[in-house]
Amino acid sequence: MFEAKEAHTCPACGLRLEALSKLPPSYDALHEEPDEPLPPHMEPLPWTYAGRGRGPLLALAVLGLAAFFAPWVHETAPELRDLSGFGLARRLGWTWAPAVAFFVMIPLVLTRRSIHKMRGARVAVAFLAAVALTTVAMRLLFTPASSPLRPVRFAWGYGLYATGAIALLALIAAAFFGGKVDDLPTGQQRRGDEVLH
Repeated sequence: MFEAKEAHTCPACGLRLEALSKLPPSYDALHEEPDEPLPPHMEPLPWTYAGRGRGPLLALAVLGLAAFFAPWVHETAPELRDLSGFGLARRLGWTWAPAVAFFVMIPLVLTRRSIHKMRGARVAVAFLAAVALTTVAMRLLFTPASSPLRPVRFAWGYGLYATGAIALLALIAAAFFGGKVDDLPTGQQRRGDEVLH
């Protein structure tokens, strides 16, 4: 009825004028097309929900980050030093992979708040766990070479083994992330006369 800049209030009743696109649907429109009920597996869960593998995966990701800063290598030759995953990563760039994988896993798991989204993230979480596990396996299988001119003596630290064990557990837990979709209870109030397919 009015142009956008013509009037800010109705001259007859004094109500503030708004664009139609900013108004909520009318009472009649809501009853003509009621919202379809959300399927139980798509209902949002609380941020603190720890079931269906969400809590264990978060705990494993935090433990994996902690294990990255634990001793990975006890070197006795050519130098006397202990290297954590962080210290080793500063020398070998590819050994950052477990820290990055566990760091990315935390928000990935934390932001999956429905069973549908948890199940959809299984492959991504499993891939991140596999990246960490592969890095540990590569480090254990391909050791630094020793020579008569440069002897290399070392022992692997508990941090490397812990990182590998945590990555393996996370890989197993990722396979069950979100659980099954069989007969889920709903948290929504239902009228009872809806047709559910």
